[in-house]
Amino acid sequence: MPQLIAPTARLHRQWLAYRDEWGRGVHQDGSGLRPGDEVDTAEGFAAFVRKLLGESDPAVQPVPGWVHCTYWWIVDRDEMLGAIALRHELTASLLETGGHIGYGVRPSARRRGIASWALAEVLAAAGGMGMDRVLVTCDADNEASRRTIERNGGVLEDIRDTSGRPVRRYWITVKSALPG
Repeated sequence: MPQLIAPTARLHRQWLAYRDEWGRGVHQDGSGLRPGDEVDTAEGFAAFVRKLLGESDPAVQPVPGWVHCTYWWIVDRDEMLGAIALRHELTASLLETGGHIGYGVRPSARRRGIASWALAEVLAAAGGMGMDRVLVTCDADNEASRRTIERNGGVLEDIRDTSGRPVRRYWITVKSALPG
């Protein structure tokens, strides 16, 4: 049974297997991994985890141009299945293409409903944080993400072509209660 957990250095080996399945240097939506993050060594990975945890802390000033963001890892008995992130507010760029929530499921764990389940859980968390609605986006040709977002109440606002990449933009009204 999958669960959402806060990032932890304890899962270093499992996280590397997850990353390697995507491919080194491949963007992983929702993971918080950025170019220059050193995650191969235990020390580098621990710093990466501290960075992710710090980004959710309102007492910690975000990097200029970034917003506070809470990250969760989608795991099943310590196997990394995916990652999902909830941005606490939107910048102009996030309003255009990024949205409040980003997520990704490793290729071998797809087509099991994991993304839909995780999105529902994070929508409830967003409601618990006082958000009334969130923006969730996906590439226009990503049918799996389109279905995931629509299953969770996503209402298509529009499709925008930004930097030569059409993006579907959905708004989802969230409830103020946590799942249960």
